[in-house]
Amino acid sequence: MRLLFSVLALTILSACGSGGPPPPDWKSDSSDLIERYKKHALLGENLLAERYFQQAITATGGAGRITETARLWLVHCATRRASLLDDDCHDYAGLAKVETSTDDRAYYQFITLNWRTLDPALLPAQYASLVRAEPAVLNATISAIKDPLSRLLAASLVVQRRQADDATLSMAAETASSQGWRQPLLVYLRLLETRAETLGNKAEQLNYAARIRLVEDALHLLPANRVEGVGPP
Repeated sequence: MRLLFSVLALTILSACGSGGPPPPDWKSDSSDLIERYKKHALLGENLLAERYFQQAITATGGAGRITETARLWLVHCATRRASLLDDDCHDYAGLAKVETSTDDRAYYQFITLNWRTLDPALLPAQYASLVRAEPAVLNATISAIKDPLSRLLAASLVVQRRQADDATLSMAAETASSQGWRQPLLVYLRLLETRAETLGNKAEQLNYAARIRLVEDALHLLPANRVEGVGPP
């Protein structure tokens, strides 16, 4: 899977210069583990995802690294928000009061929708374009983002800002479907089903309902697992 947040990931695993010593174990371990967290969280394998995440936290926390630990919580929050799951990034914010980077603080503003005072220049280029975009071209700006996970996050943030159109919902669902990301796919299919019902489009509603059942069946087959809002309490 391509990196979700290239700037953050590169900071987590900032390799030494050519010919220098290898990065310390806590850096390489945390980088690998956070990628595993993202992969399994998007697949809806939440228990496994959280185990990998806690191991990543242990790697940076065990090294006494505040900024790097805060950054892992920021990636955790952004991954959840990409799936339209509630998360106020509380754990990042708590650590950031002690120590964080300027870029991480800007990214925190971005994913928590505090765009009014945000300096877009501190964001990766695709997100800076989104923040600068006029409402009429927001959804076109999202479709131009090449990385699937970055595109999904951008779409989800625009949905949360109540600025998404039907094309963006469909694009987000297709992005999740093409990658096999069951967690966000189920959320977007439900939004599209509700939209079709509202418009009285019975054929589309039935299509989305059938797709939802397929995804739910796949999620329910996961051993010892439960997706938020899916399955027995």
